[in-house]
Amino acid sequence: MEKLPFDQLGLSPEILKAVAKLGFEEASPIQTAVIPVALTGRDVVGQSSTGSGKTAAFAIPVIQRVDSQEKAVQALILCPTRELAVQVAEETGKLAFFRRGLREVPIYGGQSYERQFRALAAGAQIVIGTPGRVLDHLERGTLRPDSLRIVVLDEADRMLDMGFREDIERVLAATPANRQLLFFSATMPRAIQELIGRFSKDPAWIKIDAVARNAPQVEQTYFEVDRRSKLEALTRLIDLHDFRYGIIFCGTKVMVDDLDEHLHARGYGVDRLHGDIPQAGRDRVMRNFRERKFDFLIATDVAARGLDVDDLEVVFNFDLPNDAEDYTHRVGRTGRAGRQGRAFTFVSGQEIYKLQGMVRWAKLDIRRGRIPSLDEVEEARGNAFFERIRATLEARQFKPRDRMIDRLLDQGYASTDICSALIHLLQGGGEPAPQGAAPAKGARPPAAAAPSEPVSKPTPPLPKPAAAPVPKGKSAFERPARTGREAGMATVRLNAGSRHGVTAADIVGKIAGVTRLPASIVGAIDLLEEHALVDVESHHAELIVKKLARVRVKGVSLEPKAEPPAG
Repeated sequence: MEKLPFDQLGLSPEILKAVAKLGFEEASPIQTAVIPVALTGRDVVGQSSTGSGKTAAFAIPVIQRVDSQEKAVQALILCPTRELAVQVAEETGKLAFFRRGLREVPIYGGQSYERQFRALAAGAQIVIGTPGRVLDHLERGTLRPDSLRIVVLDEADRMLDMGFREDIERVLAATPANRQLLFFSATMPRAIQELIGRFSKDPAWIKIDAVARNAPQVEQTYFEVDRRSKLEALTRLIDLHDFRYGIIFCGTKVMVDDLDEHLHARGYGVDRLHGDIPQAGRDRVMRNFRERKFDFLIATDVAARGLDVDDLEVVFNFDLPNDAEDYTHRVGRTGRAGRQGRAFTFVSGQEIYKLQGMVRWAKLDIRRGRIPSLDEVEEARGNAFFERIRATLEARQFKPRDRMIDRLLDQGYASTDICSALIHLLQGGGEPAPQGAAPAKGARPPAAAAPSEPVSKPTPPLPKPAAAPVPKGKSAFERPARTGREAGMATVRLNAGSRHGVTAADIVGKIAGVTRLPASIVGAIDLLEEHALVDVESHHAELIVKKLARVRVKGVSLEPKAEPPAG
């Protein structure tokens, strides 16, 4: 089934704005097929399952057809479980964000009646609930069906399997005869067909076949991770397995930009790809990726479509995709040409139910994993480094350095101390002088720099770098304006200024973050409207220009340049 952009589906400006805010680039097959038909008011039977992207397929027509000025229940969505009802309500709320006056409410067993009474009395137009609790409200008279325009049955076959057939029939019998009915079911047993024949009128039958296929050469693992801890989980897994070539998929363009900025700041070699990047820029990024000039490509599904790279070590699903087809397309990019690949997926909160639907629908072979601890990451780094040293020694792939070693031995240093000092430097430990020297090229930040809390809890923000002493009464990041370049300082010009919302604190923090240098190497800053002039210690200027290239600050991709000396 063809996928279309949302702006070709006849949607209102408010919904298109919400879709753009969420960062989605095109509709899934079930959304492409169902939305235009449902918007006409015709009954629809959609054969699809959780994991196919069907929630938006019915939520979008519901939102568009409901009158936000009328404070009465106009749409009813039945779900088999409270978890699915909450998930559908959350997604509906996001899609209805720009529809002023529109309210949705989930109602299900186990939740306070009083809260549900208040929400219904306040004039919620969309009710999402389980059959038993919805029927209860209908019988109490707290949910009046007179104004209902649309009724949706989500996962109808599952509701029947759970024994809700009688409740569903009673709910449907209480709704107006002229309401629109949308049925969604993974299978079409006789009981479902009887319900459709009894309660619907000339429905459009839409079936989305499960074209997704499992990837047998890919070892697939998912991790239940708090949304705010995904970045920490990602870097731990990269470091544990010492991955050097892979793709990180995000659900939105906004998330791609955000993750690109965070990984750059942590010292990882990354670049980004999404629909807002001009074609020339995309071509450059893909050329550099194929030539392995950086380690990880961060991308959306649309931008990465048609990407042909055979030797990827790993694919990360930083965000769960909309449907199982997109999932298998993602993970199928590794494990090619007979090689064993790896695919890691992060799941937050209610997304676990969406993943379970994908597993059933596409018969995925995916196991649950555990995020490694900091000690495990550190041990894995040490083992990998040991093996590289051992392999180099066995292959004799090094030049003798007898003269330098003899000089150190003559000065009284023990051979074990000499080796320990070299390993310290090679692992990015840094030199003791000058203070704050950058780690060796390509070195990743040590594991000890990561937060020590369990990854299931929110990861605390990285500590801000200490600033140089400043005049009394000034804030720690308030740098003086340049009145002339100080001795030993060089000036770097940045293509971001006050018009972009950039502050001196942003500049100092970004320099310290991407270079691992102390904030004290930054001097005076001229923050102009279109650009900034930043004084930095001369012997660090080249490193700063190199590290800041293409790093994003307040949405601006930096293009730093060293200003020529005065005179």
